[in-house]
Amino acid sequence: MRRIHTTRTVLSVAALCTLGAATLTACGGSDSESTEAASGYSGEIGAVDLSESCPATVVVQTDWNPEAEHGHLYELLGPDPTIDAGAKSVSGPLFASGEYTGVDVEIRSGGPAIGFQQVTAQMYQDTDIMLGYVDSDQAVQNSLNNPTVGVFAPLDINPQMIMWDPETYPDVARIADLKDEGTRVLYFEGNAYMDYLTGEGSLDPEQVDGSYDGSPSNFVAAGGSVAQQGYASAEPFIYENEVAEWGKPVAYELLHDTGYPIYKSMMAVRSAELEDNSACLEMLVPVLQQAEVEYFSDPDRTNAVIVDAVEQFNTGWVYSAELADFAVEAMLDREIVGNGPDSTVGNFDEERLAEIVGMVTGIYEAADVAIAEDVAPETIATNRFIDPAIGMN
Repeated sequence: MRRIHTTRTVLSVAALCTLGAATLTACGGSDSESTEAASGYSGEIGAVDLSESCPATVVVQTDWNPEAEHGHLYELLGPDPTIDAGAKSVSGPLFASGEYTGVDVEIRSGGPAIGFQQVTAQMYQDTDIMLGYVDSDQAVQNSLNNPTVGVFAPLDINPQMIMWDPETYPDVARIADLKDEGTRVLYFEGNAYMDYLTGEGSLDPEQVDGSYDGSPSNFVAAGGSVAQQGYASAEPFIYENEVAEWGKPVAYELLHDTGYPIYKSMMAVRSAELEDNSACLEMLVPVLQQAEVEYFSDPDRTNAVIVDAVEQFNTGWVYSAELADFAVEAMLDREIVGNGPDSTVGNFDEERLAEIVGMVTGIYEAADVAIAEDVAPETIATNRFIDPAIGMN
């Protein structure tokens, strides 16, 4: 695994106490303020104090069950987080580099937990949610009625892919090669990337099938004759190691590499509340950046929380410790996480945003989806709160 560092790593005595003790109330200097969080945690606030600028509980809505792609969020959890199997959430005191920040964080699961609807819809139904995972193409799609603006990009490259059986299709090297084979391609209905692939001719509209439900059953039953959407950080390991009926490698191409460079799962706020939350975001976004660096440097503790939460949620989604380890390695190896073209983690490339907006605007207009007339790169994402000194190597 590659080495990761940051120019702004803070490992204090309080951080060491967090790693080595069950309780932190005795750690820290006598000059620190002590406060009790809504979670009941009582401890001294460290170098980052969010209690004056952020909600008592920072609520984050994710787009799926707990997984390593969300590792930067679960990295924020302090000691003894609460796993609520009924609500499909994990909460606890919010920590930054091992120190208490004076507030809690509540991480809510998406996917089956919210009826598989878009996170944006959930954000506008429940205004307790401060931050939600929103894909940049979805931000354009919802720009008229439910606008959001991204403030942090935990994934620099979208891990979504189309996969196929290399034994059945030895001559297929790219998604576009599946067109010549006439291969049926399974995907979740409503994803704009499929309109892109069919619109620019990589796939034929007649060969795509929006009936994919997340289960491996159809892919396995087809015996290698179909292709299917997935994540490079999950399905290659799952199908080779955890789907006994398959038990062999798959080949794939990232959607990013086809020319569809969206930011997947960017952390976003409702646009009208950007200014109201700006004081909080000024302090919180660098904490998110640092949590990303620290998670990918040493993911074991956080992965244990993720695996435990999935088991307790019992939604039918299975997530093993081995899969979490694979996901971390895959995201680093494929540069799904990283600094992009500069030395900063979590920021947005403005030229790339402009390309995304131009591309998906055409897709949604062709589909008669009403979008905001003024939609632009700066209306769907901002680097305003990013600390350029925090990065990964």
